[in-house]
Amino acid sequence: MTMNNKHREKTSSRERKNSTSSSSSSSSKRISDKMLGIIGLGKIGGNLALQATEKGILVVGKDRKSKPELEGAGVRIVFDYETFASSLKKPRVIYLSLPAGPIVDSVLDELVPHLERGDVVMDGGNSFYLDSVDREKRMWDKGVYFLDCGTSGGVEGARHGACFMVGGRDGGIKIAEPILTELAVPDGYLYAGPPGSGHFTKLVHNGIEFGMLQSIGEGVALLRASQFDLDLQKVFKNWSNGSVIRGWLVELMEKGLQERSLETVESYVEDTGEVNWLVLDAINKEIPIPVISQSVMELFKSRMRESDAYKSIALMRHGFGGHPFGKDEGIIRERKTSRVKKI
Repeated sequence: MTMNNKHREKTSSRERKNSTSSSSSSSSKRISDKMLGIIGLGKIGGNLALQATEKGILVVGKDRKSKPELEGAGVRIVFDYETFASSLKKPRVIYLSLPAGPIVDSVLDELVPHLERGDVVMDGGNSFYLDSVDREKRMWDKGVYFLDCGTSGGVEGARHGACFMVGGRDGGIKIAEPILTELAVPDGYLYAGPPGSGHFTKLVHNGIEFGMLQSIGEGVALLRASQFDLDLQKVFKNWSNGSVIRGWLVELMEKGLQERSLETVESYVEDTGEVNWLVLDAINKEIPIPVISQSVMELFKSRMRESDAYKSIALMRHGFGGHPFGKDEGIIRERKTSRVKKI
């Protein structure tokens, strides 16, 4: 990373802290000069829209149907790209909250004719980073900035403060950065570097997440099989307070056990297939990643047999991302269509 980028990141960090302190001292202050378009108002897009609206950012959402809960909160919902684009001030800043794969390209094909030079489109989904590099080139040929915006924090993060890892040209970053820092938790915004770097960083993040989920799940299996009558919820509450392994996933496990018994959770763990790309990428680069690779294999195994470890993983994934319990045909289709051939 260049010195200029490092300097700008530090400056952005200071600006975030100043913004946080000023907003806390004057909660009624509105930031009406900022405007954001969001395409896809599901769990992540919808909650980002709510968070942005609460922070005074004017939000126009594009979806296939009405969203009364969002409209009631002040989000304007439209159903066609022409109205969507004409409703946003220039340069437009647009966030795509879409599944990885061909749907991103089809939306871009429909959207771009209504955009102008200097507008910014951010892909906030889990797209493959080499796809993002290609999309950036195509968009830049039309004068539109394309940012690959890796987004983490799940539904709760979208609602109350997300973590963003962003790649793209500096000009587009400067336009989108004020909005992204507003929607991120303190120090939760990163300009990762050139096109593709944001989604690559998020891909590695997801691989690490898989390994952590697997190890926690295996720990639950050991606790359940012990000769001691252990209260799992109390164990995870204990581990959430001061232990070396404390963290959000451990907290989610404790919360999930408060809400349901592990016996009621199916072992079948769904995923959309992104970490498979990371394993293939690692094989291509001959970088050993045994823990992440095995965690992917364990997901495959979860679809064939019952296990307390798999149930625990399903419980945590439901906690942070609202992922379904058991088999989901829609996610299976997404996993198949989002596979890539670039590696």
